[in-house]
Amino acid sequence: MSTDTPPARGFTQAEFEARTARVQRSMHALEIDALLLTTEPQVRYFSGFLTQFWHSPTRPWFLLIPLDGKPIAVIPTIGVAGMQLSWIDDIRSWSSPQPGDDGISLLISTIRELPRRFGRLGATLGTESILRMPARDFQHLQDQLGGIEVVDCADMMLQLCSVKSDAEIEKIRYVCELASDSFNALPEIIRTGQSEREILRDMRIDLLRRGADHTPYIVSASGHDGYGDIIMGPSDRILEHGDIMIIDTGTLYDGYFCDFDRNYAFGEVSDKARRAYDTVFRSTDAGLAAARPGATTTDVWQAMWSILEAGGAMGNDVGRMGHGLGAQLTEWPSLTATDNTPLQAGMVMTLEPGMEFAAGKLMVHEENILITESGAEWLSKRAAADMPVVT
Repeated sequence: MSTDTPPARGFTQAEFEARTARVQRSMHALEIDALLLTTEPQVRYFSGFLTQFWHSPTRPWFLLIPLDGKPIAVIPTIGVAGMQLSWIDDIRSWSSPQPGDDGISLLISTIRELPRRFGRLGATLGTESILRMPARDFQHLQDQLGGIEVVDCADMMLQLCSVKSDAEIEKIRYVCELASDSFNALPEIIRTGQSEREILRDMRIDLLRRGADHTPYIVSASGHDGYGDIIMGPSDRILEHGDIMIIDTGTLYDGYFCDFDRNYAFGEVSDKARRAYDTVFRSTDAGLAAARPGATTTDVWQAMWSILEAGGAMGNDVGRMGHGLGAQLTEWPSLTATDNTPLQAGMVMTLEPGMEFAAGKLMVHEENILITESGAEWLSKRAAADMPVVT
């Protein structure tokens, strides 16, 4: 897929039918009559309902997946016209906001209408999950269901969404290549004497011009010969001779993210910083070589950490060295020393080795990869083997 040819937007109905069938097989195995979903990525995954309106926290939105048949949308009336464009035809609505009963009685009645085989309702309550509804409403839902047990399905959903379809991978590959091209062009656009904020503004504009939909995550850090933080910028700090700057972006195309970073030197690179960059670069290569079906997230972590350790890493307190990627900036699983999740073909992951190479100085490198039947391949265009130098 060339960045000159964007993937088709949206998905076919067959894609949504396949997703629904997959989750319903898991629901049968877990003896769940219906699955309640409340977050934007979950609702979008099964319906295709893509809207910026989720930025408003005022209204709750519900999607029910029955044990058999198509999903049922229980949503505020303001969203009906948009949901009617999806493949879902059972759309129930109420006029919202109504804090006293914001769709809860309608949701309860809809659940009660569904065939009851096991007497269990699934919801995402565990790892890496949230309920996007008031806690008191969820408690009221449980109290009023009358004999229906609410059980956690977070792990089921994490595993289901971790393996991407060909159409999902195509969108992720496209935005990865688009962001790679923007990163590669940056040394010719930026210069010493600009601030972090100015540089990121220029890159955000460049990403949009190249075809990105939005860049909700773009951060930076900088300092003389290295940086001590990777999540807080941009700041108004002016880049000076001898500085190193990291830029990390999560850019979107049609609801799917890339997530990787690049490092830039200003004027010159010290020997110590050059060695650190080479270490994290080789660590990513080791991660790619270790990433294959049947290997675990911990195997990949260990392959990367062995290079960092041999390269003199004083530590890595980020907590992990990569994660899943897709409809969310970070997804399950995590690359850690103890995660041990088996990798499967179709998983999209980040490789993000980082090290403290001097007191208070970090070097972090990140790429995006796809697990294939025979190993793994780059989705982001590989960073330069030598740190780019900005004049």
